[in-house]
Amino acid sequence: MASSQNSHKPRRRRKIEEGSLAHVTHGTLDIDFNTHARKPAFPLVSFLWPAKGIVSQWVTLPLVLMAVGLFRWTTGFWGYSGYQSPPMHGDFEAQRHWMEITRHLPVSQWYFHDLEWWGLDYPPLTAYHSWILGVIGTFINPEWFALFTSRGLDDPSLKVYMRATVFISEYLVYIPAVIIFLRRFSRTQGVNVWEASIALVAFLMQPATILIDHGHFQYNTVMLGLVLASISSMLAGRPMWGCVFFVSALGFKQMALFYAPAIFVYLLGICIAPRINPARFIGIALATVLSFALLFAPFLLGVSYDSYRGISMEDLPIPPLLASLPIHLNEKAWYYPTMLQLAQSIHRIFPFARGLFEDKVANVWCALHTFHKLHQYPKALVQRAALIATTAAITPPCLVLLLKPRKDLLPLGLAATSWGFFLCSYQVHEKNVLLPLLPMTVLLSGEGGLLPSVRAWVGLANMLGVWTMFPLLNRDELRVPYFVLSLLWAYLLGLPPVSLSAYHEGTPGGLKLPTKILHLNIYLAMIGWHAVEAFIPPPTNKPDLWIVANVLVGAAGFGVCYLWCLWSLVVKSGILGPNVGQKGKERAKSQ
Repeated sequence: MASSQNSHKPRRRRKIEEGSLAHVTHGTLDIDFNTHARKPAFPLVSFLWPAKGIVSQWVTLPLVLMAVGLFRWTTGFWGYSGYQSPPMHGDFEAQRHWMEITRHLPVSQWYFHDLEWWGLDYPPLTAYHSWILGVIGTFINPEWFALFTSRGLDDPSLKVYMRATVFISEYLVYIPAVIIFLRRFSRTQGVNVWEASIALVAFLMQPATILIDHGHFQYNTVMLGLVLASISSMLAGRPMWGCVFFVSALGFKQMALFYAPAIFVYLLGICIAPRINPARFIGIALATVLSFALLFAPFLLGVSYDSYRGISMEDLPIPPLLASLPIHLNEKAWYYPTMLQLAQSIHRIFPFARGLFEDKVANVWCALHTFHKLHQYPKALVQRAALIATTAAITPPCLVLLLKPRKDLLPLGLAATSWGFFLCSYQVHEKNVLLPLLPMTVLLSGEGGLLPSVRAWVGLANMLGVWTMFPLLNRDELRVPYFVLSLLWAYLLGLPPVSLSAYHEGTPGGLKLPTKILHLNIYLAMIGWHAVEAFIPPPTNKPDLWIVANVLVGAAGFGVCYLWCLWSLVVKSGILGPNVGQKGKERAKSQ
């Protein structure tokens, strides 16, 4: 028995070493051309080097989660959106207010109550989430969520509670989804556990996500976690569960619609290729419809209960969607409260009346508006232009996914589609850049994902994304965590402005010279912008000059990222020819 065990252990150890060290094509190791010895390709590999021989991933995972959690929690020590900034107090107050109205008001009042003061404009799942947090918070301290009297409250203990709700929500939804998805995706791509762990740390240290949710204050990671759960289900061959999770993501934040066209065409593609599968199509359709029904069921049941209790809804304003119907609805009819609430929730969720953009954002429309004022055109015309431009931007990646509905193409398809939405769609906020960054950063865990040919592009997108949010973060007094987190992430992945290891000549899987020049010029523009913004005040007649410059550089850089994702998707799909993708891989390895 003892001899059997001794003969078994060395074989297992050799397997681990081969899986960790033999495959350098994924980008974790470089070869010293003088000594021909293998060495870590960038600092994050060096940090995780001691873990390369550990058998179980669960030995290092708790340490990783504690480390990334520490950065999240310490980011929360700084300011947040709207701190001591009357009259509206920002996103922190909006989230707190939604907790109190869902806690204290009847369901039928949720989407109608005092719309001028942060009226609820997210889907029902956010309302349910706010209700749960409001109930718990009221139990701790009722003054935090006392309707009308707690507006703009800056209580330090409330800040701790609200920060904790973001942290716990993320660790209950986003973190498990990230771990499961990256492990599953890396296995399908032939990436070993150690290299997948490196990609996991890089993903969880993504600076934009930490700064927006734990600094500025939002719950984006709940929605992003549900999206990852949806993609993970599709990778596992369970598309109906994928529908359930994606509908949940839509039900939490409507901006998950950035991914919807790509998800739709992929699901349609697997129903018609390689052969038509009516049973799968019907199952996906039923799962989607039932998911939406379950999503709205508590809300509509609450409305029905309010109607049964005699709470009047006749004085509520008629939503534009309901008023535009060609038929007259009887306000006394039993179905009228349901129709009224559905129409109002849709009207609040899709804010077409707000205009093309509210704040300066690094997309096509804000960049164009710098040189040619778009508000001079009728709102309907601008809306149609945004629709046409968005359709043109998302059609190519959607066509590729429809013709080649392969699981390994989903991250690139989602990235290209969401970049198209961010650049061209209506009512985009600077924080929406988190959506294209999610599937693009996922590429780090794929085949060759840590090679400079991928790592440099993913790094550029992330650094550019957080840089375009600097004016927002600066208003929230988050300048210090912005520099710490973004420069730390750049250091860990060997990226400018801290390191140039991803751009060294002779690096395996390196970039071509034109790409290096393009990237480094964008980095130089970001560095130069920070120097100018810090030391040179803008002209008095153009107080937003530096912000406008940020928008122009960001929009151009994001456009380049969109084109790279689209081209990578086309090449990887093989739609240009069976050998194009393979030749591209061989060329990258030989560089």
